[in-house]
Amino acid sequence: MKEALMLFAIIASGYLLGSINIKGIKLGCAGVLIMGLVFGHFGVTLDESMFTFGLVCTVCSIGFLAGPGFFANFKLHAKSYVVLGIFIILIGTVCCKLIIELGDIPLALGVGMLTGGLTSSPGLAAAIESAGPDGYLASVGYGLAYPFGVAGVILFVQLVPKLLHLNMAEERAKYEHDKVAVHEPKKTTHTILKFDPYGIFIFMAASIVGLLLGKIAIPLPGGADFSLGASGAPLLVGLFCGYFKQIGWVSIEVKKETLNYLQLFGLMLFYAAVGTNAGHGFVQVLRENGYILFVYGMILTLVPMLGGYFFAKKVLKLEVLNNLGAITGGMTSTPSLAALIEVSGTEDVASAYAATYPIALVCVVLSAQILYLI
Repeated sequence: MKEALMLFAIIASGYLLGSINIKGIKLGCAGVLIMGLVFGHFGVTLDESMFTFGLVCTVCSIGFLAGPGFFANFKLHAKSYVVLGIFIILIGTVCCKLIIELGDIPLALGVGMLTGGLTSSPGLAAAIESAGPDGYLASVGYGLAYPFGVAGVILFVQLVPKLLHLNMAEERAKYEHDKVAVHEPKKTTHTILKFDPYGIFIFMAASIVGLLLGKIAIPLPGGADFSLGASGAPLLVGLFCGYFKQIGWVSIEVKKETLNYLQLFGLMLFYAAVGTNAGHGFVQVLRENGYILFVYGMILTLVPMLGGYFFAKKVLKLEVLNNLGAITGGMTSTPSLAALIEVSGTEDVASAYAATYPIALVCVVLSAQILYLI
């Protein structure tokens, strides 16, 4: 009873905090993370199952939503999206390794900061799983780097068009000209079997398949092994289902409204669990390592973001809206996508985000695990 009461209190107060809008910037669901840190500091704990349930709901729903755009946008700029997604995460991983070595900070803390700087909750989940007993340090690092990770990318996509004095009507026209026809997979004309109107059964079945797939361990040299875990595997299953939408006569489609609610609900559960777990040692870690940790967090956001932008502009030759859309995906930043849509005046920029996001998301999950092996 007490745990349920605390959970509702964290989510309610955090959601209220996240709704505060200051000059177009708000924390959103990250407000739940901050309130979780506060409650956790005063000894509140939540069951670990809430962490897993929230995570799977979040990443699986993202997969369903991004599935159609992910495959369709590979018709054009496919290599660019893949290369950019990998490039951004690679830069962040290198920076993280240097900060851990030169700054002499705990490995779990550094990896957590990387996932916070890249605003990747699935990456954090992988970091926590890989850290074992030190998982709370990954949560603390995430909490330290996440606020600037959100605000930094939002400010970037808002400032770039102004600094470049862009004519948005012209940029939208260029973007429209650059698009190609999307060919969705063929659907059967036979009667389709639907289990329920909202797709709850299909979503839960996909989550189960994802969890089972995530338990498969692949042996690596040196006696270590690798698995997609509860973050990567449900995402891949969701991408598959979201793209194909049906198998034979059976519909595997989930209503968009259902997915949006599940993603939001899952993210709040995930942040509440992560925040309370990290809150126990948050102040102590700051005292031991100093406020330089905030600077490290800023580096882990700015360097990958700026490096990715100029790489996409100079090497991949992406138009500015396509570039910024891909950057929001490469930085796995959904709040910044919303800001870019508002600035650009078109929702089409979400296609570049959808194409780059899964690549970056899988890469950051892999990086969070690989950093423990090198």
